[in-house]
Amino acid sequence: MKNIPWQNKPDNCKDVLWRYDQNPIIDRYAIPLSNSIFNSAVVPFENGYAGVFRCDNKAVQMNIFAGFSKNGIDWDINHEPIAFKAGNTDMIDSDYKYDPRVVFIEDRYWITWCNGYHGPTIGIGYTFDFKEFFQCENAFLPFNRNGVLFPKKINGKYAMLSRPSDNGHTPFGDIYISYSPDMKYWGEHRCVMKVSPFEKSAWQCTKIGAGPVPILTREGWLLFYHGVINTCNGFRYSIGAAILDENEPENVKFRSQPYLMAPAQLYELTGDVPNVIFPCAALHSEKDDKLALYYGAADTVTALAFGKLSEIIDFVKNNSL
Repeated sequence: MKNIPWQNKPDNCKDVLWRYDQNPIIDRYAIPLSNSIFNSAVVPFENGYAGVFRCDNKAVQMNIFAGFSKNGIDWDINHEPIAFKAGNTDMIDSDYKYDPRVVFIEDRYWITWCNGYHGPTIGIGYTFDFKEFFQCENAFLPFNRNGVLFPKKINGKYAMLSRPSDNGHTPFGDIYISYSPDMKYWGEHRCVMKVSPFEKSAWQCTKIGAGPVPILTREGWLLFYHGVINTCNGFRYSIGAAILDENEPENVKFRSQPYLMAPAQLYELTGDVPNVIFPCAALHSEKDDKLALYYGAADTVTALAFGKLSEIIDFVKNNSL
């Protein structure tokens, strides 16, 4: 991958993920009507990058917007939300859209997001050019969040991670996987990971949810995920990682007991929802052993962190629950 965003690890850093020193890369007011821009997805596209961004407006209506960048850091985000056309369904009702992920599979870019249809569920759509977008059938009944597609079929079927939830600020949540022959009908639901017991790993004891699209490595699928603890000041969101079996990803081979990164900087500690870092996208170069991780900070801005794939894999294996 050419021109992957990158900054070397600071000399005094002992962690496997480190923050870009110019964070946040996207301010909350980056487009005229936005209240916040966060929890967004990025993929390589043409000679640069394309993205789908969660932009809440000043009425705090939640929607997703397309954007483009040459270097993955400086972004030009459209000022109007994505207008979907009918894809494999005529039912494209949506009260809101937020927390998108994007992945290229076979011949197109697939988008998943939390879609408002009588409560939160998983919306699915696709585009070939990030100009024209098509919306498909919702994957599941309400209530569900954090729908994340694998970047290729597994045993001949599309695969998606999700987190069944409720209609509010869910105080629970485990990660499940579901399969589909056609991106329309989903089944074969299996549990992948449950929250950790408090005494084992408290940062992920309340709920967990899949983050960026899984990355296929020599050890299996590298999955970054968010974990939540309910503190006296409310939820605190941190980032962990797991390694799933390549052919049976419902089988977890390793899972980080310590978090990889937790809220620490001012833009993560303060904002519309304090104490939140929420990963939604990752660019990587296996050849160069590099990873760039995009995350929402305090439900307000978009930030960037870096790591080496080999170090992250070794950390998860050596510090597994």
